[in-house]
Amino acid sequence: MACRSCRWQLALLIRQATTTTEVQNASSMRRLVIASSPRFDQRRNFGSTPSQSQSGFRNAIKQYFQRTAEPYRIIQATEDIYKICAREALYTISDKDRKAGTIPKTAEGEDIGEGKTMWHEDFKLPPTFSTWSQVTMLHMYLVFARLRNLEREAARSWQRQLVDHFFFDAEEKMDLTHGISSRGLRHRYLKDLFIQWRGIIAAYDEGVVKGDPVLAAAVWRNVYKAREDVDVRALAAIVSWMRLCLKMLDQIPDERLYYQAQAVFKWPAKNELTLVDKPVRELEGQLAQEQPPAQKVAV
Repeated sequence: MACRSCRWQLALLIRQATTTTEVQNASSMRRLVIASSPRFDQRRNFGSTPSQSQSGFRNAIKQYFQRTAEPYRIIQATEDIYKICAREALYTISDKDRKAGTIPKTAEGEDIGEGKTMWHEDFKLPPTFSTWSQVTMLHMYLVFARLRNLEREAARSWQRQLVDHFFFDAEEKMDLTHGISSRGLRHRYLKDLFIQWRGIIAAYDEGVVKGDPVLAAAVWRNVYKAREDVDVRALAAIVSWMRLCLKMLDQIPDERLYYQAQAVFKWPAKNELTLVDKPVRELEGQLAQEQPPAQKVAV
């Protein structure tokens, strides 16, 4: 009986191997072999030597195997990127509380675990599955937006593998962390989660295009569940951090996405709070005028 991780990797490989990319690689291999094969002609042609034909055949084989290995490189690269996204709001639930049935709940009935990440402590988000999924999808969206600059087939392959990693991990967390043993119930939750993911893409796309207020509203609705007591400074810092990450991802060349994309998230979002607290240039004069004059103390 294969372990869960082995089944996960096998499913990814099978899905990737059955895509149209593999079919295109096979057809391109045939074209390359045919193009590189020597053409026999009755006329004497001293330019077509056996060494040149063999060199062309070797190059064709080399290009074919490079294209064949590309799906497996994408699986590994997206897995490394996803692990960075998933650990940002990671939480745990005590085995003792789970066995005793004493797990604390939110007002909506969601399990509350233990989390000590920046998103829990600095941005005051509860350590729940909802917070983890929303913060993970927020990070995934930033990578998702950058992948659109790739060629169409490459972008689809990267995006599909990244999303697969997330939903495999989400189902495992439902099963092992929250004890949802029913596969049918898990699939129903995953379907709802997929609908949320599609809505997040549309909401954040609209915010990126229309401006920071719209993007902050999207973060407020999804990450903070439209809470009335949300800290506006936190929203502004997250929006500023999102813009910064999009800019840094855009500066990474396509061929370096394999090993540089995850480095973007090393800059924590809480660092943007210092930028948020700094008044803009247009308000510096107004703030100076609003300050009351210092009163003289009688001696």
